[in-house]
Amino acid sequence: MKYKVRMIAFDLDGTLLTTDKRLTDETRRTLEQAAKRGILLVPATGRPLTGMPAEVLGIAGVRYAITANGARVVSAEDGKILREKLISVEKARKVLDIYGEYDTLREIYYDGQGYMEARQMEQLDHYVPDPNMAKYMRNTRKCVPDLMEKFRQENRAMDKVQAVFACAGEKEQAFRRIREMEGVEATGALSYNIEVTAGGINKGEALLWLAGELGIDREEILAFGDGANDADMIRAAGIGAAMEVSVLEVRAAADILAGSNDEDGVARAIQRYIDLG
Repeated sequence: MKYKVRMIAFDLDGTLLTTDKRLTDETRRTLEQAAKRGILLVPATGRPLTGMPAEVLGIAGVRYAITANGARVVSAEDGKILREKLISVEKARKVLDIYGEYDTLREIYYDGQGYMEARQMEQLDHYVPDPNMAKYMRNTRKCVPDLMEKFRQENRAMDKVQAVFACAGEKEQAFRRIREMEGVEATGALSYNIEVTAGGINKGEALLWLAGELGIDREEILAFGDGANDADMIRAAGIGAAMEVSVLEVRAAADILAGSNDEDGVARAIQRYIDLG
């Protein structure tokens, strides 16, 4: 069965990119074919803009990007902010305080840039078991001597607040506490992290907002994802596609199943379900 699609949205880590964070030639060619058919391509990620691979932003047809789990929708060409929904200082402080009660690596995000403490960068392997993710974080974060001092100096709303947990049990305990808070949205792209944005903000909400601005109907959107922070986007899209290795929530929400991110799963699904001519 072929679908009429005007927009393709895709998560990056675990979805579009391989495990070692590469965009394959096959996937790039397929996306470029879709763009030639007039289909808009939209990266939708928990990453900040500064963490977006240039090779993804440079694909023809990528005009917009949903970043920080929907907190910022930006122009892919120049980074211009089209919409931002930020978490308040008060809410962010409460989340940071909860994170601080556990063995965590804490991060704050301003203006599309993530910050962590320098001492924790040196302890990254303690918190991040995946060497590919650790490498990505080393290459994209800015280090500060004292994270809470940076928070106090900025004293303004931010994109999101993240923590990476050394202990899975502590993560689940913190998750329950944060989800009891009003005015925040809590999710996670990884099994060992929590990402918190302003209440009601997620990839799905941002995707529908962008589609509405562009006159694209929900039924004309195909979205790919694998992690818990993709579930709202998979539900929001007219056609939701779960990657081969996806969390149960994403699989349950999906209309179709794509292959592995290490075997051009996004490309194969596009070739199967869209007429590329």
